Amino acid sequence: MKVFGAGLGRTGTMSMRVALNDLGFGPCHHMKAVIEDMPQQLPAWNDVVAGKPDWAEAYKGQQSAVDWPTASFYEPLSQAFPDAKFILTHRDPNNWADSISETILTALAGVNDAPSPVKEWMQMCLNVLALAGVKPGMSHADLTDAFHTHNERVKTVIPSHRLLVFQVKEGWAPLCNFLGVSAPDTNFPRTNDREEFFRHVSEAGQ
Repeated sequence: MKVFGAGLGRTGTMSMRVALNDLGFGPCHHMKAVIEDMPQQLPAWNDVVAGKPDWAEAYKGQQSAVDWPTASFYEPLSQAFPDAKFILTHRDPNNWADSISETILTALAGVNDAPSPVKEWMQMCLNVLALAGVKPGMSHADLTDAFHTHNERVKTVIPSHRLLVFQVKEGWAPLCNFLGVSAPDTNFPRTNDREEFFRHVSEAGQ
């Protein structure tokens, strides 16, 4: 594993996944990878949540990782992979609180009515979010506080030479400079708006 994203979901993590794949750091793990391979991924990440991580199993076949569940485990990952670099994707806290409320937290609100194994996946997601201080029912102010707390903690834990604090709107230059690669002659990826998010979630039940 070469690169980890420490930024919470809804900070451009799907766009970052595409970008890392394009730069040769793929396959890049993302919550979408969990959805696409529940039988292998769910047990692996439930073990991580339980404090018994097998990173080789959780990241089987991957070179990098962004989004949740990864974002909640930046500290043990920084110790387990001392040569890996970290990217803290972020955005305006108020916009982030609106986005997560209308996507992830809305989707997870139906956990009690979900069929298995979707219910198990949703519970894993809730556990992972809670580790980052994010829970359903939080007020807008509490969500922005949790966002700020997470980001500041990342900057405290990860040494500055291993960490890029980044917004996807900044484009290729800072990312490529940090990773030591040439910037592609293409626009930086822009993906996973709210409509696309719910399409991905719907795949969990298929």
